[in-house]
Amino acid sequence: MTDFVTGAGQPFPMGASLTATGVNFASFSANATAIELCLFSPDGSREVARLPFVERNGDIWHLHVGGLGAGALYGLRVHGPWAPEDGHRFNANKLLIDPWARGLHGRFQWDDAVFGYVTGDPAGDLSFDSRDSAAFIPKSVVTAPLPVADHPRPGHSLADSVICEAHLRGATMLHPGVDEALRGTCAGFASDMVIGHLTRAGVTDVEFLPVHAIADERFLIAKGLRNYWGYNTLNWFVPEPRYTGPGGMQAWREMVTHLHRAGIGVILDVVYNHSAESDEHGPHLSLRGLDNASFYRLAGGRHYANDAGTGNTLDLTHPMVLRLVMDSLRYWVETGLVDGFRFDLATVLAREPGGFDPGAGFLDALRQDPVLAKVRLIAEPWDIGPGGYQLGGFPPPFSEWNDRYRDGVRRFWRGEPGRAADLAGALLGSAGVFDHSARQATASVNFLTSHDGFTLQDLVSYSAKHNEANGEGNRDGHSDNHSDNMGVEGPSDDPVIRAARDLRKRNLLATLFLSQGVPMWLMGDEIGHSQGGNNNAYAQDNAITWADWSKADQALTAFVGRLAALRRAHPELRQHRFLHGKIRADGFRDVIWRRADGQEPSAGDWQDPEFRCLCLELRMTAEGGEPGPGPLFLVFNPGGDLPLRLPATQQGWQLVLDTTRPDLTAGAAPDTVPANAVLVMIPASSV
Repeated sequence: MTDFVTGAGQPFPMGASLTATGVNFASFSANATAIELCLFSPDGSREVARLPFVERNGDIWHLHVGGLGAGALYGLRVHGPWAPEDGHRFNANKLLIDPWARGLHGRFQWDDAVFGYVTGDPAGDLSFDSRDSAAFIPKSVVTAPLPVADHPRPGHSLADSVICEAHLRGATMLHPGVDEALRGTCAGFASDMVIGHLTRAGVTDVEFLPVHAIADERFLIAKGLRNYWGYNTLNWFVPEPRYTGPGGMQAWREMVTHLHRAGIGVILDVVYNHSAESDEHGPHLSLRGLDNASFYRLAGGRHYANDAGTGNTLDLTHPMVLRLVMDSLRYWVETGLVDGFRFDLATVLAREPGGFDPGAGFLDALRQDPVLAKVRLIAEPWDIGPGGYQLGGFPPPFSEWNDRYRDGVRRFWRGEPGRAADLAGALLGSAGVFDHSARQATASVNFLTSHDGFTLQDLVSYSAKHNEANGEGNRDGHSDNHSDNMGVEGPSDDPVIRAARDLRKRNLLATLFLSQGVPMWLMGDEIGHSQGGNNNAYAQDNAITWADWSKADQALTAFVGRLAALRRAHPELRQHRFLHGKIRADGFRDVIWRRADGQEPSAGDWQDPEFRCLCLELRMTAEGGEPGPGPLFLVFNPGGDLPLRLPATQQGWQLVLDTTRPDLTAGAAPDTVPANAVLVMIPASSV
């Protein structure tokens, strides 16, 4: 053991922070009887000192260690009662990761010693295990603060945004234009090839699946798999080493800087609803041993609330849990340079003792915080807990993933009868759901595909899920996907089927870009990537999920770019306010629905299951009294060919988009069509 000069230190900031003479450590536990700081050798193999925290200010324990500097490795051991029935699971034999640590050394390894109880004991999780877990636990690292970034952020408005959801690793693992040594990393994603591709596709923001450090579940490792999506957080400050390599946060920052300079913002999918410690049968990694009863929502002391479906639920009604989350969010904005967050299972985060509350403490804290109030806030508005489905229930300035949009548009283009009203609502940003509390039309994040479910190619190629590779007997994943294999299950060489699938994809994408709200698509969809029908590929870190650039559909990519350009060119498609058919200053309504014959649909038409071809005459909102540009005339026809009468205008119409003519060149002289002309709509098409 080595001698160190210790002192009381300060109760702030949390975690390890450098001082002029050493390192200050601050940690939280309301129910512990003692906390020890364990220091390790530079390679993490030996514990070289065990120092008690000598001061406590309320529930914040603190200690200063002189002579210590950046790069020092440490962990925590926490003493207290082992009383699982009362919610206490203190076990000082288990080394704990500092939840506020800014760096980790080594990887988590599964071993029976990482459990607080004796695995296999008849008493189960009530038993007590005395083995030391330090050899299997990553060591926390003292880090020096990174310099403040000196480059401007893109600053796109939400109305102008086109979001691409991406997996940082999967995007480049098979990319021939990315150096093999950099594939799957931040540096690979920051390559000119990837950024150029995103720019050509019109992307303004990348929404990354979780990049916080993760732990692979034991049952996955036993099957030769690992957690690919990343929704199993080990630490909320440290980027996953698989993505950054030894560069850590600096490697992440360099990638974000490259994206920012290309005009692309970064949104981070974050998981603050649960941790990697699972339920009462899970390992002792961090929060459980630090203060189980404070960090987690418990159900009867011994057991855990399971609103996230992963074994445990963080208790954000506790001020120190809230502080941990807020500190993490600010760190990723100020140090990680991100421009916004997508909150996984956000209903969990806003659940108070009485249930979901749009005025929950966490939501209030976000909106008043001077750092976080400036960034994009996107909620996944559901979980599996009581009252968990809360689409439309979040307060401004939140936007929300809109699964009702996804399902309604899928069902319309699949040709289901009676879906015209669903499409109408989707095209106007689901105003019936979101138009309250002075929310803007950007409250709806419209998506047809995401990491969770079929890819776009699989949506038109499979009528059933095919998740056999997950090792769960194809029982996992959603069974009701509103998909259509177009006559053949899986890949087909039939040119008729392939053409029909390509047209369906273009119709789906065109609808997405022509809708009010914020469009989001899954990276890989624009090149035709298939997961072989796997709609729950959470554990497939392999060619099932990795974007296959060797088979990239360049024509589809170009079509997506043209859709993005069309959206940029027409402010009618990206309005801030909801549209309700109000009369504008020029006497026209901002929204006029039409049938194919040019007449406005009656109440009976909207109820008619055979009313399929829906037309929309669209202008800028009547709010504010300015006539604005326009109009646009949008036609969505999932049925057979039929005559289409165009509305009367003084100038006539120009054809700028036709999904049956995907090579219609943006910027070229568009086809001019006289007002009141009658056209023939090709089956299953959009213009």
